[in-house]
Amino acid sequence: MSTETTRESRIAPDTLHAYVRAIWTHAGSTPREAELVADHLVMANLSGHDSHGVGMIPRYMASLADNELKLNTHAEIVRDVGAVLTIDGRKGFGQVVAHEAMEHGIERAKKLGVCAVGLRNAHHIGRIGHWAEQCAAAGLVSFHFVNVAGDPLVAPFGGIDRRFGTNPFCAAFPREGNAPIVLDFATAGIAYGKTRVAYNKGVKVAPGYLIDHAGVPTIEPKVMHEAPFGSLTAMGAHKGYGLAAMCEIFGGALSGGFTTHADTLDTTNAIINCMTSVIVDPNAFDAPNAQAEADAFVQWVKASPLAAGTDRIMVPGEPEQARRADLNVNGIPIDPTTWQQIRAAAGQSGMPAAAIEEFVQALK
Repeated sequence: MSTETTRESRIAPDTLHAYVRAIWTHAGSTPREAELVADHLVMANLSGHDSHGVGMIPRYMASLADNELKLNTHAEIVRDVGAVLTIDGRKGFGQVVAHEAMEHGIERAKKLGVCAVGLRNAHHIGRIGHWAEQCAAAGLVSFHFVNVAGDPLVAPFGGIDRRFGTNPFCAAFPREGNAPIVLDFATAGIAYGKTRVAYNKGVKVAPGYLIDHAGVPTIEPKVMHEAPFGSLTAMGAHKGYGLAAMCEIFGGALSGGFTTHADTLDTTNAIINCMTSVIVDPNAFDAPNAQAEADAFVQWVKASPLAAGTDRIMVPGEPEQARRADLNVNGIPIDPTTWQQIRAAAGQSGMPAAAIEEFVQALK
């Protein structure tokens, strides 16, 4: 296929995973680091969250050029008081240091019943559901408060300029014999990365998510990518704004990291996340019927008569599961602008042109 494709193309997940691994291996990552980064980014695409998928590679490469992203850096426990761990990510790949932070938290929660983990100074940790799913795979409940430190994109309720990040919240409940229930969302109406995807595709965004530099509502994603810059709006008006504020404080301040204000604004390509996670062993509770009660609730909710235009009722996490089933068979869609940006990043990594061309030919 021509590298000058002008339409959205699809690539097999395994092939895309190999491409991501190759990019970061050539950039200097160890094989394990490249594997973890590829696992996370490709899973984000498979889950339908292209905003946090392989389209992030150019931004990461630019952050590496800024000497902000630190390759082959690991999570460091800086304080251990038993059920509370403070961990410094040291600007290492978020896909690595968050994975390691969750490993520490899982081990401690299994021992003590609960562990609170404050992770600070991590380079972009991506789709937060990935970390909740890691805990759920170990049979543990978790919830996570995250801030995007020093990178304001969202206007406060009643304001007209950007004052804080998209600040995700996530929670997961494991289910025996079933996929976990996973709630994962940015506290902005949409994630910033979704405006990047729309901008690259040349499409509008739905009403209600963006305001321009004067505070006027708009559907043009360019206000987030071209000066004069506008802002995202918080989900759910004052309620989403309130949750975003708590994510900022719990994620940024409580972890020992930092919050967004005049003294912390970042002008580099780095995305720095801080995350406070609470990981709980459900067996530590006196709740022998917890699984049965959760399942009963799910069945009750799904039995509701369907609204017009709805074919089924889903619980949190099921849309991502359905998307994975589809894309694992039909390939991951990549728009041409994003593909060209990834190709340029591959060249910057030092990957030979012939190797890049092999992956380009894998588009279908």
